[in-house]
Amino acid sequence: MKSVTLLILGITAISTGALAQGQAGRGAPPPPLEPGSSQADVDQALIAAPAQLRDQATVIRWKRDFTYDTLRKGTNRLVCYDRSGFPQQQPFSVHCTSLANLDRVAQNLRAEALGDRKQSEAMLDALEKDGTRAKPEFGSVWYDFSGPDREHIRPHRITIAVPGATTQSLGLPDNPRQGGVWIMNAGTTTAHLMVPGQ
Repeated sequence: MKSVTLLILGITAISTGALAQGQAGRGAPPPPLEPGSSQADVDQALIAAPAQLRDQATVIRWKRDFTYDTLRKGTNRLVCYDRSGFPQQQPFSVHCTSLANLDRVAQNLRAEALGDRKQSEAMLDALEKDGTRAKPEFGSVWYDFSGPDREHIRPHRITIAVPGATTQSLGLPDNPRQGGVWIMNAGTTTAHLMVPGQ
């Protein structure tokens, strides 16, 4: 129980910090676009961003070599990007997460570029096994909006990264049978909290 309380307090602190960053920028105009960037591209990527963080988020565009161009440099720690039509992604797919997670996103993109889910999972499993899988920032949130098109996106999916977390370390189950928050992929760098209904 003590672990669960600490986890909830930690997530609350992280969320409050992110919210404070968003509120600090509230009222301030969004940062300017980088040269050559389009407002339409920025606006599309920001669909996945929480309202209180949207105006000050960084927006990037992934390139074929798994590096990225910055379309707008924000003032908070949130970064958003459009993955619509990328291998293994929906035709409409926009995401946001912490700037600290970009190395992990690049690894995901590299694996997904193989075009086959089993091959992608095997590549990521090999990175996990040899210790080179980039860890996400503990407590960072991943926001995902996707669907067949912009008008038919599925409900917003939100997960919270807890790399290495287990039932023993957090006091949460590692399956959804109890109906509450649970740890998916417990004990790995991919461990994350799942919220029922998300």
